[in-house]
Order: sequence, then structure tokens, then C-alpha cells
Amino acid sequence: MKAPKNRRVFVVGYGAATPLGCTFEKTWKRACRGEAGFRKVTRCSVESLCDVVGEIPDWYPLDLDFTDAKEVYNWNASFVILTMAVCKEALAGSGIIIDERTAPRMACLIGSALNGTDAFRIAMHDLEHRGPLRVSPYLLPNLCANLPSGKAGMLLKFTGPIFSPQGACASGNYAIGVGARMIRDGDCDFVLAGGADTPILPELIHGFANMNATIKINSQDRAYADPAQASRPFSADRRGFVLSEGAGVLVLAADDVIAAHGLVPKAEVIGAGWSSDAYHYTAPNPVTITRAIREAIDDAGLQPEDIQYINAHGTSTAKGDRTEVKCLRDVFGKKIEKIPVSSNKSQLGHTLGATAAIEAALTIEGMKKGIILPTINHLPDPDLADIDVVPNTARKQKYEIALSNAFGFGGTNCCIIFRGV
Repeated sequence: MKAPKNRRVFVVGYGAATPLGCTFEKTWKRACRGEAGFRKVTRCSVESLCDVVGEIPDWYPLDLDFTDAKEVYNWNASFVILTMAVCKEALAGSGIIIDERTAPRMACLIGSALNGTDAFRIAMHDLEHRGPLRVSPYLLPNLCANLPSGKAGMLLKFTGPIFSPQGACASGNYAIGVGARMIRDGDCDFVLAGGADTPILPELIHGFANMNATIKINSQDRAYADPAQASRPFSADRRGFVLSEGAGVLVLAADDVIAAHGLVPKAEVIGAGWSSDAYHYTAPNPVTITRAIREAIDDAGLQPEDIQYINAHGTSTAKGDRTEVKCLRDVFGKKIEKIPVSSNKSQLGHTLGATAAIEAALTIEGMKKGIILPTINHLPDPDLADIDVVPNTARKQKYEIALSNAFGFGGTNCCIIFRGV
């Protein structure tokens, strides 16, 4: 039976695995210290100047309490087990107990940009070198974008709807926005919403490098001696993003079930705005991005001047950062000079479909703690001088309403607004 409609939606927990740490807590502590999670690639060998990446430290799937060697061998699309681990962390942090009441009312929406590419590589190698009968019967499930959510359900025993919002690098925000709508409309009471991507593979590293999306680090670049300086959104010398792996999951819950289950809300999801560019497969369209931001503010019942912090998409590409700033100026006018705008990608790199969910969790934790995470590695860009990017050091500052932006390849845009509680 459906619940009543028009319910409010709250965030009651979250988990993450990022280049700063294999849990949200480890990620948060290092982020507050202004650290970056970049290093020379170790997961594979590449011949590229784009060989600085973000890898999850201390991530050993065999050490998890729900895996064994057979499980890890069969589920060789690494975003599957990563999703299971982060969903488990997020659910544990929320305090929700999965039982006969909650299991059918829990949905799971985990998006990704690139699904199971590592499993496909293994299958191609086995086909070429070992023959067709050695292609894994698990290959096709490993490639299904909904399988991480499905495996999380098998682990955690919930039976509500599962699917994967495919919004490229905006997938995490789409999961949050769609999940909030499902709760609001009574389709479920709880949602695990987020994203996961594990793109540290030779073909993908070279592909991003050849399309000039990721930073090429030569001997003259300041990141050559210190990889931590590779990602520098809004900086005068930004030259492309750092490709990273990661996962982030938020637990959403309806207002009318929070007290009954003894849950503690961390923030409220109050607005979502989404659009598509109809413009170019990678270049952003300022007109439709601006519309998505405006629609998120309108959906929240707010005015632009009500926004107190902006978690920028801020990838560290010359054109992308410039376009996002143009859109913010169009929406906020001169008021943008008074609104802190920072980019977590300066510390995490770009985790593709996971990035928006990770950034949402960091934004909410910042609201709780009264901390705005910085844009590290910043050298002022005269063309962006009116933007307060919270340069280089975390700032103690209370804020209650935050806008989180996410834009993706294919021209997909999704912006979410959170309110502290």
C-alpha cells in the first residue's frame, strides 16, 4: 500500500569511499585538513602524461566481512562490491533496521557513468587468450547498471524498487532527486541514493587524455613533483580534471517514518532542478545549466539570495569552470560575491557518476559541523576574481541552505538544494 503523498524528505545517513579514504569518516577528516587524494596510478600501467589519478586507499574487497575469494572473483566489475560496502556503511549510519516493515519500503538507486568496464576487459582477454568457453557466465550481470543496487539488496535484505539513474557525472544528484520524488509520492519510505564508478583502467585513462579532459602533467607543471596539486578548480592554471574512483550513498527517509524508527535527520532535500543541453556531447550549455539552477531554487520555494553556500561542479577544466561561474553570475548577480563557492574535486578529483553523491554528503556534514570545505591548490584567476572559492583552507562558517551542482557528458544537468535541520 502506498503512503500518503507530498511528504517531506530527509537525509538520515550516508557513506562514501573516495581517494581520501575508504569510509566517509576518513574522507571527511582528511578533507577538513585540506589534503588531496592523488597519486601516480597503481591499478594499471599507462603511457600517458595523465597518469595521476584518485584511487581509494586501503581498499581491499577480500577484507570485507561479506566477501570471500569466490565472490570477488565472480563479481569482477569492481563497482558492484564497492556499492555493497558503501550502502552497508550508509545504512548502518542511518540507524534503520531492515525488517518485515522496512524491507519492502526501501528503494536503492545507484547511478554510474561507466558500467562494468573492468569486467568487460577481463572477458575480452579470456576470449582472446583462453577461448570462448572461458568467458565468465557472470559477465552480463557484471555489466548491468542495476546490479550494484541488486547485490546491495541481497546483502542488506531490502526488497523495494532498484534501478540505476544514468546521468553521467550527474548520476548521483539524479539518484537523490528521483529518490526524493519517490518518497514524496508515497512509492517508498526510504531510499539508498547515490553513485559508484571505478574507471581507473588503461583504455579510460587514455580516452579521457585524448579528448583533453584530464590534466597532462609535464615536468613544468607544479603537480609533477607533488601530485596533490593536480586538481585546481577555478585556479588560473587549471588544465583538466583528475580521473578518480569512488562511491557515495545517501539514505533518504520520509518525514512521517523518522520518529517511528528513531532516526535522526541530518538535512532536508528541498529542491531539484534538471535539464539537458541539446548542445554538445561534452561542452556545457550555459543557458540550460542556468535553467537547472533556477528551477532547483524555485522548486525549493526560495529566492537566489536565500542560498548560503554552493558546492560547485568545479571540475578544473578551463571552459567548464568558466561556464559554471557565468551561470552563477546570471542567477545570483552581484550577490554571488558574498556566497562561498567551493569544489570538492580539488581534493577528490572527478569520480564521475559517484561525484555528486559524495559531494552532497560532504555538504551536509559541513552544515552539521559549521565547516565549508576548501578549494585547494588555488591560484587566483583574474577572470573569476568575484567568486569566493574558499581558497586552500577549510573555513568555519555556519550555513543552512546549500546548492549542489552536477553536470555530465551528453548535456545532463541536475542541481539539488539541501536545508540543514
